[in-house]
Amino acid sequence: MVYRVGAPRFHELSVAQARHSFQKLQYAFRPDVPAVASVTEVPMARADGSALLARYYRPLQAGPHEALPLLLYFHGGGWCVGDVESYDVLCRELANAAGCAVLSVDYRLAPEHPFPAAVHDARFAVEWAREQAGLLDIDPARIALAGDSAGGNLSIVTALAMRDEGAVPARCLALVYPSTEIASGRPSRERYAEGYFLDRESLQWFFERYLPEGGSEDWRASPMRADSLVGLPPMLLVSAECDPLVDDCTAFAARVRAEGGTVDEVCVPGMVHGFLTLGKYFPEAGQTVRLLAETLKARLA
Repeated sequence: MVYRVGAPRFHELSVAQARHSFQKLQYAFRPDVPAVASVTEVPMARADGSALLARYYRPLQAGPHEALPLLLYFHGGGWCVGDVESYDVLCRELANAAGCAVLSVDYRLAPEHPFPAAVHDARFAVEWAREQAGLLDIDPARIALAGDSAGGNLSIVTALAMRDEGAVPARCLALVYPSTEIASGRPSRERYAEGYFLDRESLQWFFERYLPEGGSEDWRASPMRADSLVGLPPMLLVSAECDPLVDDCTAFAARVRAEGGTVDEVCVPGMVHGFLTLGKYFPEAGQTVRLLAETLKARLA
């Protein structure tokens, strides 16, 4: 539909226009908004006096002070677009279906805040949530990390940082078409370069704004380039068949397995990058949300 009406691509827009276009897409094709027990805007105070914002959800079935497991969700959007509002329905769905609290993190976006600002925000959010377990009514021993696209990248990178720091690991990772490697020559980058929503030029548009000074070899931008993937939490990795990143996802999952990790890998036939939040148009989105929720419920039990 996007191509038929001649809508401009992300790389043909300013940053402000791209963000507005992304929001319109989400609002047009997201499912109906489900009720949850509560939604709270949460400022996570930093030592320097600034605050990182997040939105906190408790599922419909939760008791008022029941200590729930927690899912930290990092939204997609190429580190440049996307926000907690655009992901509101998805986070509500995950909270209710997985029976966990969800903290949707409003990490800083490029180009105003290029790499590694988002990486720092994601790591800070995990520690803040653990320290404020009493305030949030969560069990700090039962935390999972999840995200799609750029948010999947941040989930992996945060898990690697936690491993390197000797922190208590997350129970699991729930990843949907994560960006695992900035510079890739795998065949899907060309096979789905045009006509499948995330065009080659748009992908480059995101990368250039997130990494204006280069640095694609840094494992915090390209976790596939990490020296080791040993010790990552068990993960569910969902990819889309018609996505330029699909071969990168497959290669990442294969490497995790080769280094002793646990990966449940699902490639959704016929889908394009970005389908997860467009459940009004793609029935596969609802099916994937249920799969994510079932995995989270089992891993956070």
